[in-house]
Amino acid sequence: MPDEYAIHLAPLFGALETMDVQALIDQVTDDWYNQTLVQVGDVLVRLGVMRGEFHWHRHDEQDEFFFVLDGLFRIELDGRPTVELRPRQAFSVPAGLRHRPVVPVRSAVLMIEKAGVSPTGD
Repeated sequence: MPDEYAIHLAPLFGALETMDVQALIDQVTDDWYNQTLVQVGDVLVRLGVMRGEFHWHRHDEQDEFFFVLDGLFRIELDGRPTVELRPRQAFSVPAGLRHRPVVPVRSAVLMIEKAGVSPTGD
């Protein structure tokens, strides 16, 4: 995992806990921050607060879902047009497709993935 990514795999919250997501977003100082918020069954809900470029990667066995809370979030896709997402827009990348987020301005994104997935790809 590259040093420039602050990735926290352990869930920050459990069931029956109120999650102040905005307070967490406001506290982030890293350019690339990924925090698992909670595990719901066999699914993880993660918060990304990001600016910059992630590396090209893929998840061979799992789809990935992105929901933009604020900012501007681009997903470059191998062999396909780049997808640009604005607040309250979402997109799912299917398993096995190489992709990379490119985030020109500080943005907050919720991601949903199966437990056990490596955020940096397979």
